Amino acid sequence: MTAVAVTLAGRRAHWLYSLATSGQPAPERVRYAKDNAGAELRAQVVEVFAQKKLLKWTPSGVAHFVVFWAFVILITVYVEAYGALIQGAITGEPDFHIPLIGTWPVLGFLQDLIAVACVLGLASFAVIRLKNSPKKLGRESRFSGSHLGGAWLILFMIFNVIWTLFLFRGASINTGNFPYDSGAFASEAVAAALRPLGTGVNEALEPVGLLLHIGVMLVFLVIVVNSKHLHIFTAPLNVLFSRRPDGLGAVPEMRSNGKVLDFEEADPDTDVFGRGKLEDTTWKGFLDFYTCTECGRCQSQCPAWNTGKPLSPKMLILDQRDHAFAIAPYLLAGEEERAKLPEDVLALAGKPLVGEEGVIHPDVLWSCTNCGACVEQCPVDIEHIDHILDMRRYQVMIESSFPSEAGVMLKNLENKGNPWGLPEGKRAEWIEELASREVDPIEVQMVDEKMPGDVEYLFWVGCAGALEDRARKTTKAVAELLHIAGVRFAVLGPMEACTGDPARRLGMEFVFDMLARQNIETLNEAGVKKIVATCPHCFNTLANEYPQLGGHFEVVHHTQLLAHLVEQGRLTPVTPIEEKITYHDPCFLGRHNKVYAQPRDIMATVPGVRTQEMHRCKERGFCCGAGGARMWMEERIGKRINTERVDEALTTDPDTVSTACPFCLVMLGDAINEKKNTGQAKETLEVVDVAQLLITSVKGQKDQKGQQGEPVGA
Repeated sequence: MTAVAVTLAGRRAHWLYSLATSGQPAPERVRYAKDNAGAELRAQVVEVFAQKKLLKWTPSGVAHFVVFWAFVILITVYVEAYGALIQGAITGEPDFHIPLIGTWPVLGFLQDLIAVACVLGLASFAVIRLKNSPKKLGRESRFSGSHLGGAWLILFMIFNVIWTLFLFRGASINTGNFPYDSGAFASEAVAAALRPLGTGVNEALEPVGLLLHIGVMLVFLVIVVNSKHLHIFTAPLNVLFSRRPDGLGAVPEMRSNGKVLDFEEADPDTDVFGRGKLEDTTWKGFLDFYTCTECGRCQSQCPAWNTGKPLSPKMLILDQRDHAFAIAPYLLAGEEERAKLPEDVLALAGKPLVGEEGVIHPDVLWSCTNCGACVEQCPVDIEHIDHILDMRRYQVMIESSFPSEAGVMLKNLENKGNPWGLPEGKRAEWIEELASREVDPIEVQMVDEKMPGDVEYLFWVGCAGALEDRARKTTKAVAELLHIAGVRFAVLGPMEACTGDPARRLGMEFVFDMLARQNIETLNEAGVKKIVATCPHCFNTLANEYPQLGGHFEVVHHTQLLAHLVEQGRLTPVTPIEEKITYHDPCFLGRHNKVYAQPRDIMATVPGVRTQEMHRCKERGFCCGAGGARMWMEERIGKRINTERVDEALTTDPDTVSTACPFCLVMLGDAINEKKNTGQAKETLEVVDVAQLLITSVKGQKDQKGQQGEPVGA
């Protein structure tokens, strides 16, 4: 039985390995794991054995925790079962015990305890699946689209493992072959129930139960390697080779055959540009396919899915996995062998990866905001955004197929260095406005070739901060706060260009590369070491992505610096703001960079402020809809994401909605204005940056928060 099952499972494992390695290499994953062995070991302990991500959802997390540890601890029972089987065949006395620890009552107790807990876990899983059935909840169910039959089969097989365990252990107690004198409370209860059947029956039940227990496990093994529960074996590998800290932050560089693409030498005819077909996926991408548990946590948190759009991060992975399995004969065959394959396989292999009739519909691809909720929630470290961006890269750079509005944005980035196509000179207008104020004019220093020696920070204003009316208020508030705190800073003014984030998140890596190299050269020539940025997208790009191109700077977000200045006493909020305020976490500040505390710390120091968290906040915060270059694309499908977020904000009955991102400021402001027009929001409700709240309290001028202006190019 063992030989047959292991052979079948081994053949399947070899087939899966061959399929994964038919894709692109990913040497950087192996190199990172080797170079950071200590961090990877901690990740295995925290994510695999401690089940940290799963336990974020307490009921299902606890159930999975006990079932997982049942698999681990009950390995000792299988050692005992095989030992009894072999020893019984050799000596006729199946009274085997594990050397040294095999008679400890504590081990017997632990085996029974985890087995009973496993049954309770299975019952919890059954209740959760029935309660969240897609038949009852439709697309609101996180199991919508999952392969439901396989899940129930696995639950049934785990139950079979447990009852056969107690059958042979109970019988072995009655025959005197049980290794534990005490401790195994559940097995002893079963033994008591079996004892009236007599010695002969128990002597027969012991080997029957033992063989059933082993047989169920072997059948289970074959089922697992052919099902979604393959994650039992692949999840530790996926965690081992995932990006750190959690697959967010920097976008991976474009690679072809494992090497970083040099755009001056890259050739679309020979090099791989993103993912145009399934075989362009790296082996890590295939590992993602194998590891998906179909739990739907990603789907339940996705802003696109929650607003009626076709993108489900779960189905994005499953559709690619199912297609990979369907065309596996093609992927594994040589050029000559492919011509001999059945027509149905060849037809599927010719199906486009992205297209109206493709594996992935274009609307799925372009609905993504790169918010990172899927990656944050995935318990097995699947990197959904990487899959989406790879497909976007091919569509944009090779097929020139992307939403038309984004084309205007790309042209503006190439020609003017900002998404709106405004002249460079406009980047300095806010500086003139501060300098020309009648009350408390401020002179902002502009870099002239080199950073002055007494300047500590370069203030990276960003395109929105310099050119968008609402975001300018934040820019001026931050500049004034730094001035009050005595922080010496300077700006690049017209020398600053877009960081390239919108181009990169759209998939136009070439434009990102061009802008990034230009900015890095400017910053290095100026001798910049420390940067403060108000836009989380700029902050993320400067801090996490520019190092890929040699740009190494110390970068902080303005909320981090301002919170530090308040803590030092260099900024003191004094004027009360008697308002209820709800804070919206920007995705690229929160999930992508784990900055949750500082904006809240700032608000907590402002007298009079009463904070009220939205239902979805911090790591479960809901996107404003602007990320992933969506700021420059129309939202034509389903409910607008910013409207959904504002609806949630309104449930807290706020006087003000605060945030720390110019994109969020615009998106939430637009949605609130729509609500005001329909009478669903009070006229006094506004959206402000945390810095505007702080300057209002520090200076005591109510007009600092101000009314929102019109967006540039609205």
